[in-house]
Amino acid sequence: MRVGQGFDIHRFSSDPTRELRLGLVTIPDTPGLDGHSDADVVVHAIVDALLGAAGLGDIGEHFSDTDPALRGIDSRVMLQHALSLLGDAGWRVLNVDVTVVAETPRLAPFRAALVQSLTSAVGAPVSVKATTMEGLGSLGNREGIASLAVCLLEEEV
Repeated sequence: MRVGQGFDIHRFSSDPTRELRLGLVTIPDTPGLDGHSDADVVVHAIVDALLGAAGLGDIGEHFSDTDPALRGIDSRVMLQHALSLLGDAGWRVLNVDVTVVAETPRLAPFRAALVQSLTSAVGAPVSVKATTMEGLGSLGNREGIASLAVCLLEEEV
């Protein structure tokens, strides 16, 4: 068995047409996040946790933010790629635990959708929690959103 940890953070975008994607779910009535991809901080943290646990590098090695061909890439593609790499390396996901750090939006109304979406995509139980920074620092000042993820992998026999 192996444990992996992932983290990602993105600032809010100044583009009023950019949608907020978290955990493969579009969150309405909130500015999107700035990034080379769709900037889904939840999925990015999960991908880094999975890759790290399996010793397969990190998200930047597989999806460079300087590659123009990856501009706007859907984070679902990143997650599917990471899961494929894990399978090829003989690992399976037992569970993933995610914490989203954001002053806004309030995620309680979306938590069930996030859990369902991520559990379906990962093929293992995913739990999602949310917290705030209590007004401290850049996240507390509503400049962006961060996410942390922990996963447990088991070697397939």
